[in-house]
Amino acid sequence: MSAETCSNPGAQGGALTAKGAAGPELIRKNLASVKHKLIVMSGKGGVGKSTVAVNLAVSLVRRGCTVGLLDADIHGPSVPKLLGVPNLPLNTNQAGRIVPMHVPPGLKVISMAFLLGNRDAPVIWRGPVKMGALKQFLEDVEWGELDYLIVDLPPGTGDEPLSIAQLIPSPDGTVIVTTPQDVALLSVRKSINFARAVNLPVIGIIENMSGLTCPHCGKEINVFGDGGPKEAAKEMSIPYLGRLPLTPAIAKHGDAGKPFVSVPNLGVVDVFEQITEKIVSSVERKR
Repeated sequence: MSAETCSNPGAQGGALTAKGAAGPELIRKNLASVKHKLIVMSGKGGVGKSTVAVNLAVSLVRRGCTVGLLDADIHGPSVPKLLGVPNLPLNTNQAGRIVPMHVPPGLKVISMAFLLGNRDAPVIWRGPVKMGALKQFLEDVEWGELDYLIVDLPPGTGDEPLSIAQLIPSPDGTVIVTTPQDVALLSVRKSINFARAVNLPVIGIIENMSGLTCPHCGKEINVFGDGGPKEAAKEMSIPYLGRLPLTPAIAKHGDAGKPFVSVPNLGVVDVFEQITEKIVSSVERKR
């Protein structure tokens, strides 16, 4: 895929031309040097899924892992913004393969945002064209040797999640992000059942935006409710990975393009590192 193939993303159906039939074998060959493949998903939007995906990737890099991050949200890519990366065009190497964006401190990133000349341009594509784009992200990108490939899916259980689940060979599993709201929990159950339907192992649930500490009295306020995700995990027999508080600093650093796990003396970092440890331990046990 090149910038030219997406020169008119606002047109109905798009201008992307998939290169023949990618086929599972070509993708399998390209991802042969990737040890672990993790998928981050959510039942609905606005729960902080991309924030979790970005900080999980950076947390793994900080542990000494080589990590790739695939932003699979065709219509609303936000990974470059969260990493503070400008929407620069992607390059190809001498073999004609796409070179992912290298983001300090050592993260390889691919996003639809890099193929949009105008960040405000909508991508108006039907399912087959979107599937072709995801195939090329998996087949034609020079990912190289990776310890982890993190895939940030758009919310829901539509074309992109189904395509990724079917195209990625032997994924280690999915991490599902939710908030304590009942409306979010309704959707997260659907995500769990979706994963089970496509034989995608569920590593666990991360509860985000759980509890706000009042800056005046220090009391915790459960803005979106309390205990729902933990109960849902127990009910559906999947691991509960932990809870991230509703912290203004997370939003502040995300808007500034600085993953919060790289911010010194931020209390939520320790909480997230514990969640990362649980994910790593789960993946390593399955090897």
